[in-house]
Amino acid sequence: MAAKLPIEVVASDGLLLGMSAEDFLRDYWQRRPLLIRRAYPKFECPLSGDDLAALAMREEALSRLLRYHRRSGRWTLSHGPLDEQDFADLPQTDWTLLVQDVDKWDPDVAELLRDFQFLPSWRIDDIMVSFAAPGGSVGAHVDHYDVFLLQGLGHRQWAIDASGKADLGYRDDTPMKLLRQFNTSHQWLLGPGDMLYLPPGIPHHGVATDACLSLSIGMRAPAVAELLGPLLEEHAQRLGDEARFTDPGRGVSADPSALEQVDIDRLRAQLGQSLTALQQLPDDQLGDFFARFLSQYRQAQQPQAKARKPSLNSMEKALARGKVLVIPRWFKALRRLNEPEYLYLGGDRSALAEEAINGLLSSGIDYPIWAQLNPAYRAKLRELLAEGLLELRR
Repeated sequence: MAAKLPIEVVASDGLLLGMSAEDFLRDYWQRRPLLIRRAYPKFECPLSGDDLAALAMREEALSRLLRYHRRSGRWTLSHGPLDEQDFADLPQTDWTLLVQDVDKWDPDVAELLRDFQFLPSWRIDDIMVSFAAPGGSVGAHVDHYDVFLLQGLGHRQWAIDASGKADLGYRDDTPMKLLRQFNTSHQWLLGPGDMLYLPPGIPHHGVATDACLSLSIGMRAPAVAELLGPLLEEHAQRLGDEARFTDPGRGVSADPSALEQVDIDRLRAQLGQSLTALQQLPDDQLGDFFARFLSQYRQAQQPQAKARKPSLNSMEKALARGKVLVIPRWFKALRRLNEPEYLYLGGDRSALAEEAINGLLSSGIDYPIWAQLNPAYRAKLRELLAEGLLELRR
């Protein structure tokens, strides 16, 4: 009989997951939860509760303030930007501040993502950071994506239901999707550096036992419905107007005003043929669609086109003075292994020199790389800069 896999491990020998990435992906990823004690030994949290509050007051940040009113059992939710009075009015207990996409704002938080490069970058969504007063919580809930819950400051009591028999019905009296019923199968107290991995669909409930800060490394998991709409639209455009409803061998209509069952049957068959063709799209077409979709899915901000298109001469001068052409932190870029000469960014595919793509996907394009590029590639980079998909930064 195979040994039962542990639900709790202690990280050692620099293994973030308490095991090799290969073992984790084989045995736990999308399968079962795992508590990793000391994933980050002597963890130094990259930001404080005050840092998070300052970020929540910014117009561009996605923030929420959640309060539980213990006497009435009510929950209230406020959306940012918040102000100083919002924080001044808070009680000593039972509230949580949450800010999305903190990795896009704080380079030290973003640095944590280097430790998750055993996953493709397109699969990683963001690092959400929460600060909770004692008793603070977001309630019992379930996520439909994988998440690594890293304790940064203080302590949080986590309970999960890994029974596989959870009632996933939602309450109808709260502003968030909280579970109507929650049963505990496992419970742990997490301190700084401890990390809990949860696959999709595992109910969980975290409560701060003292003032604490937690970092949630969440995964991208596009809903099939989100993918199907644009994919069907592209497929329909390829079909054009020539593919139409047909009804050879039609019999005499018994009632000219009626839609007959035979017409519904013909429609079902013809739609089925089209969907089969969609399912059998060649890998290059389907891969191209998926890469374009992922390069704009869950963008933290929308690109802002420049009022005036920069000149190639001004770009070259800026690069010569030490600036670097980079992808803004808000955007996700990727490439396909079988097409290294294409960069997917902002929903489009751009042909670029491989050294330019390598530069953009790492530290940026500096003057030495720019000097090697032919005029067509420079013109493309100018276009991306004008569209707000690239920026010049020192």
